[in-house]
Amino acid sequence: MLNTISSAGTSTLMPTPGSPSSPMTARQLNRRIIPIVFFTFICYLTIGLPLAIIPGFTHNLLGFNTVVAGFAISVQYIATLISRPHAGRYADLLGPKKVVLFGLACCGLSGLFYVLAAWAVSVAWLSLCLLFVGRLVLGIGESFASTGSTLWGIASVGQIHTGRVISWNGVATYGAIAIGAPLGVWLDQLHGMGAVGGFIVLATLPAWFLAARKAAFAISIGKRIAFSTVVGKIWPYGLGLGLGTMGFGAIVSFIALFYADQSWPGAAFALTLMSSAFVGVRLISGNAINNYGGINVALVSFGAEALGLLLIWAAPNPWLAGTGALLTGAGFSLVFPALGVEAVKRVPQPNQGAALGTYSAFLDLGLSLAGPAAGLVMSHMGMPYIYLGAALMAALAALLMLQLKLRLTSQAM
Repeated sequence: MLNTISSAGTSTLMPTPGSPSSPMTARQLNRRIIPIVFFTFICYLTIGLPLAIIPGFTHNLLGFNTVVAGFAISVQYIATLISRPHAGRYADLLGPKKVVLFGLACCGLSGLFYVLAAWAVSVAWLSLCLLFVGRLVLGIGESFASTGSTLWGIASVGQIHTGRVISWNGVATYGAIAIGAPLGVWLDQLHGMGAVGGFIVLATLPAWFLAARKAAFAISIGKRIAFSTVVGKIWPYGLGLGLGTMGFGAIVSFIALFYADQSWPGAAFALTLMSSAFVGVRLISGNAINNYGGINVALVSFGAEALGLLLIWAAPNPWLAGTGALLTGAGFSLVFPALGVEAVKRVPQPNQGAALGTYSAFLDLGLSLAGPAAGLVMSHMGMPYIYLGAALMAALAALLMLQLKLRLTSQAM
């Protein structure tokens, strides 16, 4: 598929006829991308299924406080944060297919630990430990499966279509969460956490075998820059992503408890509204990043997200809170691809995996901080104030984008 040639002691990948770099229509591009981002969908389905029930399982069933309930969510993101740069590096060295296979295996294994946690519920500390192990394994699975799928998709269509691949991965990600969250609640109501874990195992097995049968792409071999240099180039974009992610994390992790605290129905529907808005904006705004630039798109997106979070904070009824969740999802929709395109294009192709993994780690950092921070705010100020704090983080991200825009404009003059 790709030929390797040497020049000045380094190797680069050159396209051959019929390679991903050859001109393709939008339909042809999507036909290459969607079968690969399906693995992202399965990965995030395993993440979405337990999200809405873990706080209740930990707090209401096992009897631990809200800070522990928040940490039960965040421990997954901590594991993903630590492992994400390694996932990108291994994808650069071994190829994305092997990384995806390892990630899907971890996702399936997490479901087994959920089953064990459900069986051990009469021994609260043991059940919590098994739950935490499952969350840790899932965090590793997320970093490897999602990073590998993105890089596999880029390899299948060429670097010029990075934005399209990242956008489709986002559709798969939040589409899976939109389906997984209410499905997880339904399974929990039927047969508890054990049913959720069993479903996760059954969902990942066919996806793993399908990934194993797909053809791999050649590994890009060339001169690599130091990891510290990669971090130095992409950190402003990652920081903006991390700040904006905290609002998403606050909704996903605590909207069920927030609705229960207000004695409102429809928490799972609010999650579906947010995720559906996220996916819808991705589908109808595919060219926005190319037309207006990643930083401009991110600036507008953070403003919309902040407004949505403020609506949730001030909402007098579940309908206005749901509207806030919808606006937050719409605002956050293009943040990852907008800033991801800006980040990835600042490093050489052989470092794409490391750059994408490190950039994505800021998303995990935002999610890992969102849980315990929200738990602390909730215990001292009340449940609604976690959304006021998240709105302030989104506003801070918008200010960072404005500063970046002004700096890049002055450098171009």
